[in-house]
Amino acid sequence: MRRSLLIACVVAALTSCGPEPEKPQTRPTYDLPPRQVRVNETPIHAAPVTDGDARFQVIGLQSGQASLSGSHAEWPAKGQFVTVRVVVENPGRSTSRFDARKQLLVTADGRTFPVDDTAQITKRQPREISVGAGVRIEMDLWFDIPKNAQPAAVKLYGDPPIGYPSTEGVRVPLK
Repeated sequence: MRRSLLIACVVAALTSCGPEPEKPQTRPTYDLPPRQVRVNETPIHAAPVTDGDARFQVIGLQSGQASLSGSHAEWPAKGQFVTVRVVVENPGRSTSRFDARKQLLVTADGRTFPVDDTAQITKRQPREISVGAGVRIEMDLWFDIPKNAQPAAVKLYGDPPIGYPSTEGVRVPLK
């Protein structure tokens, strides 16, 4: 009995004296104030996604717009304008390129539509831009789709990593 008690004490001492498991450390976060959603915009609560050298987060959607006006022009939609508000981030250590003209809007029936150049220019949104290391840019992507089409997703394409000709793109639902 003494021997059993001694063994139990030794085992207990050895298991309780080992190093404590490391606790995962959380990095501090920025304190950014919440912002109100723009007039006629629906907030999108999508998780960030990555494609190529870019990380994207879709944050807003406007659809059913019959026309747009910019600083120098007003322009009617052929169908309806749809605006997708997106944050583009370069988490890398060198500059990457964001090309708005590669981005696609996917409608409920599976058709895809590219960014509308005229709308993008009129609203003074970038079509192609260099994104520096560690830089985040928030912008609108403007699409002109048929009046009765329903936006379902946006397919986003980042800059391909060095040595790759293209990326597969990543689809983000707009709900």
